[in-house]
Amino acid sequence: MAINFEKLVKIWKVGKINYARGLKLQEQLSSCHNFSDSSKNVLLCLEHFPVYTIGIRTKDYGFEEEKKLKETGADFFKTNRGGLITFHGPGQLVVYPILNLKHFTPSMRWYVCQIERTIIDLCSKFGLNAETSIDTGVWIGNNKICAIGIHGSRFITTHGLAFNCNTDLAWFDNIVPCGLVGKGVTSLSKELNRDISVDEVLPKFIDSFCTSFNCGAIAITEEETNDILDKLGLNRKAECISH
Repeated sequence: MAINFEKLVKIWKVGKINYARGLKLQEQLSSCHNFSDSSKNVLLCLEHFPVYTIGIRTKDYGFEEEKKLKETGADFFKTNRGGLITFHGPGQLVVYPILNLKHFTPSMRWYVCQIERTIIDLCSKFGLNAETSIDTGVWIGNNKICAIGIHGSRFITTHGLAFNCNTDLAWFDNIVPCGLVGKGVTSLSKELNRDISVDEVLPKFIDSFCTSFNCGAIAITEEETNDILDKLGLNRKAECISH
């Protein structure tokens, strides 16, 4: 049976990086879709150092709030993704799918639904019943376990999802996550009462993603990653993962 290379997603396990470098990687990979480049559809799989980010709706987070959040020791970034404020940090699986949806289904609504299905299936692998609601993200009861915030331009996707594995949830106490008053956050470790790392979750996530998106997955090659990092002036791995 012939392989559909347009629906073959490359997995890049980046490691732990700061948010600014994650943005640079997304920008570089999304630009590859404008050319005949071999590194087309890629899942950037990583963790961030502590950072608060807000989307295109910046409600309630002006200069003073930004200053307070930075005083916690976290970075702070305004982005072009959808949604309000959230937190990223160690113990959270962050995935940025850099996809051309014309290779799948050219619909942002469809794309968000497939991400939601991916996370619901992932949670089921751990025996948890997750679901969507009228609010964004994926939930277990009244607590969000996965935030979703995406951006699309000509059906090229950036940003993505953040799934709480063994995240320190105290970081969320400084904000109203996603602007949803009265709602909470949770993690896989909290729900199952045992420590579950990003490394344990990632293979199951990839399997769920491939099922939901009806695609295959292979590891991106070192040659490809070195080429991308070199274009960004980050040709050494140590530079990419430093804080």
